[in-house]
Amino acid sequence: MQPPDREPDCEPDWKPGWEPGWEPGSRPGDQAADRQWLRAAIELSRCCAPSATAFSVGAVLVSASGDLIAAGYSRQEKPGDHAEEVALRRAADRGMPAGATTLYSSLEPCVRRASRPVTCAELIAAAGIRRVVIAWREPALFVPGGGAAWLSAHGVTVMEYPELAAAAQSANRHLLTG
Repeated sequence: MQPPDREPDCEPDWKPGWEPGWEPGSRPGDQAADRQWLRAAIELSRCCAPSATAFSVGAVLVSASGDLIAAGYSRQEKPGDHAEEVALRRAADRGMPAGATTLYSSLEPCVRRASRPVTCAELIAAAGIRRVVIAWREPALFVPGGGAAWLSAHGVTVMEYPELAAAAQSANRHLLTG
């Protein structure tokens, strides 16, 4: 397993800000803001301990006004944790409602899962999140993907920025190369 290109900021009170011109309060829905928040989720994916059986994913939950609500990454608190569930759990623990927010995830949220009975797509829909932004779709390495289609079928708007897929895949290089 190869280490990430550089060490990200993985502190619990992590705040994004790696890009020139970063403005806190960048509102979801604006393409530049979407890319900034998605890059922050990708950066968090580099915090994951590499696994031979799971992807390294980062997730960021942002309010409609552009405030960071919560963030998480795979295996952050428990070995079976997915990034989206960590971010949602942290938001709930802080008493912050997840509805009317945008969830940014470096990888398409799962719709099938080996480690837990409830998938990330189901958790997102149950939390009332109406918008999800991803960098790449889940390859069928462990389970078939399809979370974006499932979310769309359940009334969630899914935006994909495929130009950021290579950056998201870099944290998973150990899985994607022979």
